[in-house]
Amino acid sequence: MNMSFSMTGEQVAAPSSPRDGEDISITQGHPKPALKMGTMMGVFVPCLQNILGIIYYIRFTWIVGMAGIGQSLVLVLLCGLCTFLTTISLSAIATNGAMKGGGPYYLIGRALGPEVGISIGLCFFLGNAVAGALYVLGAVETFLKAFPAAGIFRETITKVNGTAVAEPIQSPNSHDLQIYGIVVTILLCFIVFGGVQMINRVAPAFLIPVLLSIFCIFIGIFLAKTDDPDTGITGLRFKSFRDNWSSAYQMTNNAGIPDPTGGTYWSFNDLVGLFFPAVTGIMAGSNRSASLKDTQRSIPVGTLAATLTTTSLYVISVLFFGAVATRDKLLTDRLLTATVAWPWPVIVHVGIILSTLGAALQSLTGAPRLLAAIANDDILPILNYFKVADTSEPHIATLFTALICIGCVVIGNLDLITPTVTMFYLLCYSGVNLSCFLLDILDAPSWRPRWKYHHWSLSFVGAALCIVIMFLISWSFTVVAIALASLIYKYVGLKGKAGDWGDGFKSAYFQLALRSLRWSIYLSFSHALSSLPLVFCRPWGQLPENVPCHPKLADFANCMKKKGRGMSIFVDILDGDYYECAEEAKEACNKLATYIEYKRCEGVAEIVVAPNMTEGFRGIIQTMGLGNLKPNIVVMRYPEIWRRENLTEIPSTFVGIINDCITANKAVVIIKGLDEWPNEYQRQYGTIDLYWIVRDGGLMLLLSQLLLTKESFESCKIQLFCIAEEDSDAEALKADVKKFLYDLRMQAEVIVVTMKSWDIRSEGNSKEDSLEAFDAAQRRISDYLGEIKSQGSTPRLANGKAMVVNEQQVDKFLYTMLKLNSTILSYSRMAAVVLVSLPPPPLNHPAYFYMEYMDLLVENVPRMLIVRGYHRDVVTLFT
Repeated sequence: MNMSFSMTGEQVAAPSSPRDGEDISITQGHPKPALKMGTMMGVFVPCLQNILGIIYYIRFTWIVGMAGIGQSLVLVLLCGLCTFLTTISLSAIATNGAMKGGGPYYLIGRALGPEVGISIGLCFFLGNAVAGALYVLGAVETFLKAFPAAGIFRETITKVNGTAVAEPIQSPNSHDLQIYGIVVTILLCFIVFGGVQMINRVAPAFLIPVLLSIFCIFIGIFLAKTDDPDTGITGLRFKSFRDNWSSAYQMTNNAGIPDPTGGTYWSFNDLVGLFFPAVTGIMAGSNRSASLKDTQRSIPVGTLAATLTTTSLYVISVLFFGAVATRDKLLTDRLLTATVAWPWPVIVHVGIILSTLGAALQSLTGAPRLLAAIANDDILPILNYFKVADTSEPHIATLFTALICIGCVVIGNLDLITPTVTMFYLLCYSGVNLSCFLLDILDAPSWRPRWKYHHWSLSFVGAALCIVIMFLISWSFTVVAIALASLIYKYVGLKGKAGDWGDGFKSAYFQLALRSLRWSIYLSFSHALSSLPLVFCRPWGQLPENVPCHPKLADFANCMKKKGRGMSIFVDILDGDYYECAEEAKEACNKLATYIEYKRCEGVAEIVVAPNMTEGFRGIIQTMGLGNLKPNIVVMRYPEIWRRENLTEIPSTFVGIINDCITANKAVVIIKGLDEWPNEYQRQYGTIDLYWIVRDGGLMLLLSQLLLTKESFESCKIQLFCIAEEDSDAEALKADVKKFLYDLRMQAEVIVVTMKSWDIRSEGNSKEDSLEAFDAAQRRISDYLGEIKSQGSTPRLANGKAMVVNEQQVDKFLYTMLKLNSTILSYSRMAAVVLVSLPPPPLNHPAYFYMEYMDLLVENVPRMLIVRGYHRDVVTLFT
């Protein structure tokens, strides 16, 4: 099957439906393309019909009179530049792969994500639907002014129009506008229901008279003479051109006629809002992208041709209108185009009616297809009613669009809605420019548009210009439009499904992550200020069913982050052969990742398959990470069950993990009493006690400060115990530590504790339970040595070397741990948590001995963190 690539790089099937770009039917074994539109009828004509609207006929001459020729040229070029830059961006995105139905929604959604695409797409749909009502009302009002006898109701209003004598100005009745508007909308809907072929037949009937009327206007301008065909007409005169060059902003009444007592003052910003709808309509071709033969050729060529044609027409018209009449005539004759038209003014009336009806037809054609395309992506379930089959017309979406249009027609007064509609157009244009800017600046491999005349800077200027024009028109309506789009964005984020395509924002995040990684791998990362904890999930005990990680381990990982910011790596080791356990490892990794997300702990899950835990952890500690961006703190649970359940393999594994961390210069945090660790709702009182025995770079201090930032520990105070030898200067040590804490801006009570020599028998008043614990540990060590010797083998260490037991050194280690434990129980029995320095495993002592030492240290302490820091500072005076 033929394959193609979408604009974001995903591989999609070759076009096989109207939405995909080409309808394939099988006739005698040969594909026969369905009837579709080319560049002229599919893009150029719809864009021209939408752009050439009622503003040109009934307001353009008034704008020239109010702003003058000079500022009118600036106005036209400013708005034209905005649409031109948007067309460049549209052309680039439309030629970057297969483009499905939905036009701007498809472009923005695939570039900026479904949330942004749908929010802007629905706003643009609403803008098109309401714009259809504006065009219908403009056509009906012009018709009733040209043929007053056709009105069912009559209404005459007398207004001061700036002349010497007040003249009555007859305006159509609002009920006539409603009745005729509903009828015209229904007739246009029947044309739209007829499908693409019907629209192709009808479109020329609307466009040809429009072009003919413009031709007649210019002929009339060239033939006009002084006061011919009407008073105030000067013909093409340089004097008129010079008089009308400067601006004449002033007060007007509600009808736009100059009146010193009027209630409206016009400025350049107001004229931008009035004129900008005259340049909208460049999306009319892309809205019908599913009905085009070749979107990648037709959209750029047709849209650019329509944009340049209409902008050139506006520029030329500014020059000719400013030179053909006096300023008073420009400001008071609302249908000056009809006045100067040759041979009859009715030609312009017909042109106005047909141009507005043509624009309304294009709105009623493009808006339903846009809504159907959003529904077919199946992101919002509420839009499922508007889904259509590949070969079907969007009848339900068309009916819904018609109801919105009829509702606005019934309202009649759309003066407050019109600026918001313009905002929706500008919001869509800024989205297209931003999409092209993002895709171009990221320069992904899939970004290969056939349209080469683009650059990210042009797209950026286009997006900025759209935003500037929005605020020039009305900051309040800008806020309303952005707020509505934001609400839709939030709703899609809450209720919508995930799109099955990539988008530019995700790509931008990915590129930013890659750049951050490239920057980080050249820096030293062994620093707790930028900690990346590696949480070892080996339970060393029973876990609840279907729970891949101890629940309190995830809670503690969150305690190591300030305000929840930070990343952790949760790892576990699956014992076995990789080829046999690969699928099981993937399933376990997904399960662990899901549990981490459930615990609201920012982190990633990794499962490593290894023959045993020692080899698995050694591989993790060496390879986990990227360059210098490696985990720098290892967090794990203390194996309290090893003696109770007679798990003889735990000591060698546990000591091997600690030695691997020391060799790799990783900090270590071992949690004793993990089952009693508080969650975020269990508030703790008392103290956080630190037994700072060896230089650890300040990691213990940093952990205590992080604990205080959590709700469960925020009521606690820090006590810092400095362990000193008996003959040391305790007061000097205490003063030095206080000064150190002051410079670090840390508050803690400092207590110096002295410890005597290691001979336990010299302690005449030692407690009996301490002596019993000491004797029990000595007895178990002797039994362990006797068991090894009874097997007839020489006791050996983990590295294979013969073990030489120094009983005096063993007793010294046992006593030191016992004495430290007694000190902790004396001072910190009621502490919320105790932090103590981790003693490194002695080189010539078996792992079993080390576990006996550690058991003496943690005995009867309910909750303890055993910490090994770095050989470098992690807290400094200026961090």
